[in-house]
Amino acid sequence: MERVEEALVHFEKDGRNCSQSILTTYGIQLGLNENLALRIAGGFGGGIGRLGNVCGAVTGSVMVLGLKFRNLDPNDTENKEKTYEIVQSFIQKFIEINGSIICRELIDSDLSTIEDREKAKTHLCPKFVRTAAEILEDYLGNVK
Repeated sequence: MERVEEALVHFEKDGRNCSQSILTTYGIQLGLNENLALRIAGGFGGGIGRLGNVCGAVTGSVMVLGLKFRNLDPNDTENKEKTYEIVQSFIQKFIEINGSIICRELIDSDLSTIEDREKAKTHLCPKFVRTAAEILEDYLGNVK
């Protein structure tokens, strides 16, 4: 569970958004450069650009699952289907634990105000980062 704690440190102490926290923690171990991971995931926080859509911890996790399970051959439909099944399973587990993957439903706050953003970041979002990381641990095992 060391990586779960690392994701939380990135979120709570390093000032990264939820998507960046997940993608940098796990993406680096899958060959993604940290700076590139930070840039790629930069707009996914707050439910994609603070619009309250899909939770950034989920979008970061989907990117990680793609890095781990999807190959580059566009004609490999078997691998594509396997990857989609894994992503669907991840999302179902996240929903079972948290009730939704939609940021505005998870945090029940208005991300356009500083006060609500701070409340979410401090009191709510760490749970979603932790949940996403714990589920990823089941899928990734000991990725080196």
